[in-house]
Amino acid sequence: MGIEYNTKNDVKIDTDRRFSTKNIDSSFDPLTDFYNYANGSWLKNNEIPDDKPAWGSFDELSERNLGKLHDIVLECAGNSQSMDDNVRKIGDLYKSVMNTKLIEGKKLSPIEGVLKEISEITSKESIYEKVLDLSKNGISTFFSMSSNSDKKDSSIYAFYFEQGGLSLPNRDHYINESNKSILDEFSKFVEKMFLLVGLNDYDGKTAEKIISMEKSIAEASRSNEDLRDEERNYNRVERHDIHKVFKFFDLGNLMEQLNVPETPYVIVGQPEFFKSLDEILEKTDLEIIKSYLALKVIISAAPFLNSEMELESFNFYGKKLMGLKEPELRWKKAVKLINSCMGEALGKIYVEKFFPEESKRKVEEMVNDIKSVFKEKLEHLDWMGESTKKLALKKFAAFRTKIGFPTKFRDYSLLSIDPNDLFGNVQRAIQFEINRTFGRVGNRVDKEEWEMPPPTVNAYFSPTDNEIVFPAGILQPPFFDPTMDEAVNYGAIGGVISHEITHGYDDQGRMYDSEGNINEWWEEKDKTEFNNRAKRVIDLYSSKEILPGVFVHGDRTVGENIADLGGVSIAFAALERHLNENKSKRHDIDGFTPEQRFFLSWAQIWAENIRPEYLKLLVTVDPHAPNELRGSLPAYNHEGFFPAFKDLGKQLTDVNHEKISIW
Repeated sequence: MGIEYNTKNDVKIDTDRRFSTKNIDSSFDPLTDFYNYANGSWLKNNEIPDDKPAWGSFDELSERNLGKLHDIVLECAGNSQSMDDNVRKIGDLYKSVMNTKLIEGKKLSPIEGVLKEISEITSKESIYEKVLDLSKNGISTFFSMSSNSDKKDSSIYAFYFEQGGLSLPNRDHYINESNKSILDEFSKFVEKMFLLVGLNDYDGKTAEKIISMEKSIAEASRSNEDLRDEERNYNRVERHDIHKVFKFFDLGNLMEQLNVPETPYVIVGQPEFFKSLDEILEKTDLEIIKSYLALKVIISAAPFLNSEMELESFNFYGKKLMGLKEPELRWKKAVKLINSCMGEALGKIYVEKFFPEESKRKVEEMVNDIKSVFKEKLEHLDWMGESTKKLALKKFAAFRTKIGFPTKFRDYSLLSIDPNDLFGNVQRAIQFEINRTFGRVGNRVDKEEWEMPPPTVNAYFSPTDNEIVFPAGILQPPFFDPTMDEAVNYGAIGGVISHEITHGYDDQGRMYDSEGNINEWWEEKDKTEFNNRAKRVIDLYSSKEILPGVFVHGDRTVGENIADLGGVSIAFAALERHLNENKSKRHDIDGFTPEQRFFLSWAQIWAENIRPEYLKLLVTVDPHAPNELRGSLPAYNHEGFFPAFKDLGKQLTDVNHEKISIW
């Protein structure tokens, strides 16, 4: 076992956990509390490290990967004369984070100039120049901008204007009364930060007025639920008409100054937001807008400044919002920053050292097996009409998979890194990414592009590319373990693979056709039937009280919940077919049948201890249901669950868990 001591209070953590029946707590009835049955012993024996908001399988594996990446980074830092440009830059970026003496000596000098410029603004007309300057450095102000595949012409990159402008993670933090304590703490945070940087609070109400302005922005913003409507959030505006969207300043000129190539149109996610933002900015006092801009600079810069600023940022965003007890060790911050700024350069070394070709081959075999099962399910889906089914199969035939790492790695030759300039390095890395992504607008989409660096412990489905992507980082125990039996691997990584495939046909993914374009290709009766089934999923999850008075947002999490239900269904069917074709593998291990080990494995990858502050935050912002529900409800929902565990349960008959079948 890979035991190490983590954080200042020496919490012992297991960084090499695999599937194990020792994690089970048989005092729980698997039929009524499967999550605690599968994970109870592990949950009792694993504290949350002080520098973490939660501790579970994803965190354990991320921590293990972090150690591997740290070894790579240290090698790079000790090889400053390397002929490899990326090696030198990785090492220099690490040195810039770890040189705390130099950072302390600089104090607030990295942001003093821009704060002074903001203080000298004399008119609302001058706000534009400062917003442009901040945008070039990746500091988002009133709204957000991005470059991604055009959702109605997925072959080219388009430019998007969307709602934004908030300093807290979600509009609900400003609107819902249950978050009043967070707003109160945020007000104290703003006051403290302004005091630290020496900004005057002329009437003692600056923080209150900034929050009032942000609350107005929040009220003008669409909810997370409304943001799931792909059609409604796609509004094509001809570039010569962009001035009609927002009048406070010229968005077209902003694009030109940000070197966005000439393009005939842009996509505006929420037009009514920009209309309301115009009104908000017109009625807001200039001094408050200036203070708001200053706050945006302070918040973005604080984690990379002297310890006093860094600590205050942690005290609010770490302690108050997430329940953390102490900051993470500095080397971890350094490695995470390098992975954020130069993820594919670091990832290239990572996969060469830690991702064997055999692992990639085995995962590809499992993906192909699961794909064939999903195709069979589509072909025999009894509630879908033949016309819709034909197009669904056409979409699936065009589906792609990416495993491990990109076929080509990103070129960082234009990124400048200075071992003595942490703040400057962060700014230049942001500028590099802005130039890379904004500069591709109007060009054809690079189908080999990845959205995650290889060491990432995660996976994703891209609706515009119609593909699933599995970085090397997640293809390790407990998700994928070549030493384990098929039941365990089908229950863990098989369930995750199936989950990502199902996203192509969830409430959002189903709106994209075989080319990755939003296109209403469903027959009306099939769309109605799908929505009826999705509504049952929404109602089921919405009924779950995860903390006293805090319920899951079933409509906000419906896509992920559909994918979880489909993931377990598809992976279980793939396992059963595999066992039927290889009958010698159908035998008990450690006293459990393959079917039992499948469901246990699924539940164990969601094992997690979590701080209540962080859980409440996730319920507000996360499109996923809490892990406890992810580990249990898809199992309860599956028709194979009760037959597998009826002999171990304390109930004499099947517990009345709702069965919802979509895929």
